Amino acid sequence: MAQVSAADVARLAGVSGQTVSRVANGSPRVDPTTRARVEAAMAQLGYRPNRTARALRTGRTRTIGVVVRTLASVGNTRMLEAVTQAASARDHAVLVVTLSEDAERADTAFAALADHGVDGAVVLNEATPSIHEAAEPGFPVVAVDADTSERFTVISSDHAGGAESATTHLLAQGHASVHHLAGPAGSFAAAERERGWRAALAARGATAPRPLRGDWTAATARDLAEELVADPAVTAVFAANDQMALGALHAAHAAGRDDLAVAGFDDVVDAADYWPPLTTVAQDFDELGSTAVDLLLALLAGDAVADRTIVPTRLIVRESSLRPR
Repeated sequence: MAQVSAADVARLAGVSGQTVSRVANGSPRVDPTTRARVEAAMAQLGYRPNRTARALRTGRTRTIGVVVRTLASVGNTRMLEAVTQAASARDHAVLVVTLSEDAERADTAFAALADHGVDGAVVLNEATPSIHEAAEPGFPVVAVDADTSERFTVISSDHAGGAESATTHLLAQGHASVHHLAGPAGSFAAAERERGWRAALAARGATAPRPLRGDWTAATARDLAEELVADPAVTAVFAANDQMALGALHAAHAAGRDDLAVAGFDDVVDAADYWPPLTTVAQDFDELGSTAVDLLLALLAGDAVADRTIVPTRLIVRESSLRPR
């Protein structure tokens, strides 16, 4: 079967070959009605643009790099899924590279991206510190959850605001204070969530207890929470993510502490099916991924973008924070 060409699409749609090229390359300089006609012709004929030829012609591979330290955490996995879906919807492929625990030179990860000719990269969460030392000047980067940087465009959830709302909610249930199972040191998201927790306690004139620092996992949080549930004066816990909240619930159940109120962060898929159903702060991962990709494509097009974009979070109240004390 002969390969369908752009000329075949042009004939069927009744347009020029240049118009077909503009549609294939996502150019905004096409009338919406004409674009719809060309896209219908592409679908009817089964036309797929030749990526190699297009890369030679435009200098763009339409491939986005994603740099991530680990895919073991739910947040990273959901962010990667959101970025991949957003890139696919915009006719871009995704190449994922991971950093080893000893950061076995972030240069290696960025060199891999360069070897594959990616147009730019989205860098996720704990991997973001590496971009300052490894990304070449001028290489388009969007950092997800990073400290404000003059060199890179940043997008993040409102971690501090979400943590503050969860802690304020727990205090409103009558608890004298709220303890915190914190995320790992060096994580921007963990630091911001701790900041929000502290702000809520300060607003109520409560002293912040010593946070217990974990690694995002339920198992580590369960071990840490054993110290908390052994103290009857501890009645409320805000965990830095839902997996750590699950660990706290496990420790509370094992200790017979049905009076412990717990809230988490992320609103993972199964949060409503924890027992009890988990009060948590929902991040809009789809919005984060979609906006991160749009920001990167805007940078590639030479458009001006905001230095920092904040995506709102929202508190979802379920039974874990409302149990009778």
